[in-house]
Amino acid sequence: MKIRPAEAAGEAAISLAGRWRYKKGYDLKSIPPQPRPPLPVNNQNAPTALYNGMLAPLIPYSIQGAIWYQGESNAGQAYQYRRLFPAMIQNWRNDWNEGDFPFLFVQLANFMAAKPDPSDSAWAELREAQTMTLALPNTGMAVIIDIGDANDIHPKNKQDVGKRLALWALAKTYGKKLVYSGPIYKSMRIEGHNIILRFDHVGGGLVAMGGEPLKGFAITGADRKFVWADARIDGQTVVASSDKVPEPVAVRYGWADNPVCNLYDKEGLPATPFRTDDWPGVTANKK
Repeated sequence: MKIRPAEAAGEAAISLAGRWRYKKGYDLKSIPPQPRPPLPVNNQNAPTALYNGMLAPLIPYSIQGAIWYQGESNAGQAYQYRRLFPAMIQNWRNDWNEGDFPFLFVQLANFMAAKPDPSDSAWAELREAQTMTLALPNTGMAVIIDIGDANDIHPKNKQDVGKRLALWALAKTYGKKLVYSGPIYKSMRIEGHNIILRFDHVGGGLVAMGGEPLKGFAITGADRKFVWADARIDGQTVVASSDKVPEPVAVRYGWADNPVCNLYDKEGLPATPFRTDDWPGVTANKK
């Protein structure tokens, strides 16, 4: 006779034959959405966790400056970030009570697949919010739109990131005479079917990296339908136009998650992505 496991252990076997009875559980589709449970207090994304656990203990010590490498989790709330990031910097400065100490940060790198046509981008809007933060005194931004990785949200090239941050520190904190920033959009004017773009921080002059025609510029008329622009360097300016846009009103540059763009200064520093318009973007309602 074959002994079943329950009998071998000295227990009576229970037959599962016959009619079963059961109780129906919750039908999750029929109940309203429930709030998410609160994060544990030691979770890095819980409010105040990183500040109280890692920053507050350092505040009694003096500080020369700070370097901030922004994560991408704010990319869906770029308009909120326009207020949040400057507020955080000011909060640090208030807590240390040492004045406007240098605060250098890294703009989001290029990431994800490149798109064939101009389009909206939450990552571009977050980069724009970061650029706006330069309005705060004694801040600096390392642009790394050219050293990211389409398939890796944590690009491995951190040496150039450090070098570009160091340029800001050497120039603005330690008084070295050197070029520390690539071109940053300043202003535009419309001349016929052309838009003329001017920049701050042109260094030794504007160049198209690799000797190729300028890439990454898009242009639109009043219909707000962007198309790739024909762009060329003219002295300290860039002239953008398109046969498809006889009456242009706005230009964007590097406006994508992973833009193909090649405007630099002669010192090898990339231009900051920008747009000349202020139309609501894809994250405008997530304030």
